[in-house]
Amino acid sequence: MFNKKEIVAMLLAGGQGSRLYALTKQIAKPAVPYGGKYRIIDFPLSNCINSGIDTVGVLTQYQPLAMNDYIGNGQPWDLDRNTGGVHILAPYQSQQGAEWYKGTANAIYQNLSFIERYDPEYVVILSGDHIYKMDYSEMLRYHKEKNADCTIAVLDVDLEEASRFGIMFARDDGEIYDFVEKPKEPKSTLASMGIYIFSFDVLKKYLTDNENDKREDNSKDFGKDIIPMMLNDSKRLYAYRFDGYWKDVGTIDSLWEANMDLINPNIPIDLYDPTWKIYSRNPVMPPQSIGRNAKIQNSMVTEGCNIDGTVDFSMISDGVTIEEGAVVTDSILMPGVVVKSGAVVEYAIVGENSVIGENAKIGARPENVENRDEWGVAVIGHEITISNGTKILPKEIIGENK
Repeated sequence: MFNKKEIVAMLLAGGQGSRLYALTKQIAKPAVPYGGKYRIIDFPLSNCINSGIDTVGVLTQYQPLAMNDYIGNGQPWDLDRNTGGVHILAPYQSQQGAEWYKGTANAIYQNLSFIERYDPEYVVILSGDHIYKMDYSEMLRYHKEKNADCTIAVLDVDLEEASRFGIMFARDDGEIYDFVEKPKEPKSTLASMGIYIFSFDVLKKYLTDNENDKREDNSKDFGKDIIPMMLNDSKRLYAYRFDGYWKDVGTIDSLWEANMDLINPNIPIDLYDPTWKIYSRNPVMPPQSIGRNAKIQNSMVTEGCNIDGTVDFSMISDGVTIEEGAVVTDSILMPGVVVKSGAVVEYAIVGENSVIGENAKIGARPENVENRDEWGVAVIGHEITISNGTKILPKEIIGENK
C-alpha cells in the first residue's frame, strides 16, 4: 500500500551528454562533477526536497553505475523515505519485451506504473543537466491558479541563443498559444527550461496517445510531440516565468562558464543561502592543507586538497593535489586530480583522478593565442595520465593517456 502524494517528480537523468565528449565517456551527464563538491544532479534533487516534493523517480539509461552509486538510498537529500523517496528507474524487460527509452515522453510512459503507485494529482518533469535553484511549489501554485493542464517553466534568452531551445508564444496572462521546437529563425525569446507540471490525468492520456501513434516521424518527445498535440487540442497550457540563474551545462564551454560563475560575485547564484541548501553526497575527507609557499586567490578549494602551488580563478574539487611550482589558472580540477611540479594548467577542465605530469602544459590564455578562432577550453578526460613535458593545445580534448 502506497500513500497518495499530491505531486511526484520524474527526473530525466539518462543523457549521454555527447557534447561533453571525454567527460561523459564513463558517466552520464547529470553525474558530472560541478562546483567543487557537487554533481549536476544535486540541483534538481535539492530543489525537489526544498520544494516539499519527497517522491522522485530518477530515469537512467546511459552509464548508470556512477549515478546509482552516487544517489544510493537518497539520504544526502533527505529522500530515504519509507513511502516515497528517490527511486532509480532504468529500462526493464516486461512480458511485452524490452526496449530502451526512445525519447523523453516514452521514458515517462514506460514508468507510468511507478507514478500510479502514488495516485498523484500532478507530475513535475525535470531535466538532470541544468544548474539552477527553483521552488517548484510556487510553480505548482501557479498551475493550480490557472487551472492549467500543463505549465511550462520559461525564461527570456538572447535572440542569438533562442534557436537552441523550444520557443513559446504566450499572451499577457501567460497562456501559451504557439510553440516551436528549436526554430532556425526564432521570432520569440521565451525559451522552455524543460520543466513541466502536468495534471496527471491529462499527462497519462497524451502519453498513451503518443505511444499509440505509429507515424514514422513520431519522436516520442515532450517538445516535439506532446506539447504540440495539446496545443492542437486547445488544452490549457501556461508559461511560468523564471527570472533567476539557470544554466544548461550540455557543452564544454557552458560547463566551464557555470563553474566560473560561482567565483564571480556579480552572478546571481548563491550556494551559501541557508534557506535553500544544495545537498550532495559527502566524500568524507579531511580539511584542505595549504602549504607555506602556496598562493591562492579568487578560487574555491574544497576538502581533502593539498595545495603547494599557485591557484587563481579556479574551481578545485575534493582530494586534489597541486604540487609546489605548479600553476593552475582559470580552470576546473575535478575530484582526485594531481598536478605535478612545474606543470601549468590554463583555461582547462581536468577530469576525475587524472594526473598532469611534471612541466606539462595544458591549454593557454586567449591573449597568448595568435589566431583566436583556435582558442578554447582544453579538456582532459577522467583517469587520464598526461606525461611529463607534454603540451595540450587549447580546444584539445584528451580521452586517453598521452
